[in-house]
Amino acid sequence: MSREKEEMGTISLLGNQGVSYPMDYAPQVLETFINKHQDHDYFVKFNCPEFTSLCPITGQPDFATITISYVPDVKMVESKSLKLYLFSFRNHGDFHEDCVNIIMEDLIHLMEPKYIEVWGKFTPRGGISIDPYCNYGRPGTRWEQVAQTRLEQHDLYPEKVDNR
Repeated sequence: MSREKEEMGTISLLGNQGVSYPMDYAPQVLETFINKHQDHDYFVKFNCPEFTSLCPITGQPDFATITISYVPDVKMVESKSLKLYLFSFRNHGDFHEDCVNIIMEDLIHLMEPKYIEVWGKFTPRGGISIDPYCNYGRPGTRWEQVAQTRLEQHDLYPEKVDNR
């Protein structure tokens, strides 16, 4: 296998005009490529302002901005596959807290990052917005402590919510 092909990992969706959007939860669409900068740590952040899922009880739609930040190791998630994956929640029924944890767990399984956090900022229904946050640091590394500290200090200075 050529080095270029090896660095591209499992990418098949990017540039493919015939891709169909999955209509239910589809972690199998996630693809990776090789991190070319493994010699140092850095964050990659995705902001997904059009996330939708369904309430598992009422079937009503829930809308959120999902923010995913991670420190890659060897593999990175390809953004088009991530977009298709997040879209696959459109007809998936789960509570807000479940959605962010499922996203995080799927990405851990896919990439084995050093660190990852997922934050969902859901629009209100019934007068309450729910903003679940979860994170993970690789056990036995300094990232395990980073995860603990970020969780303990999460949302110490919450933004004023006046337009959601």
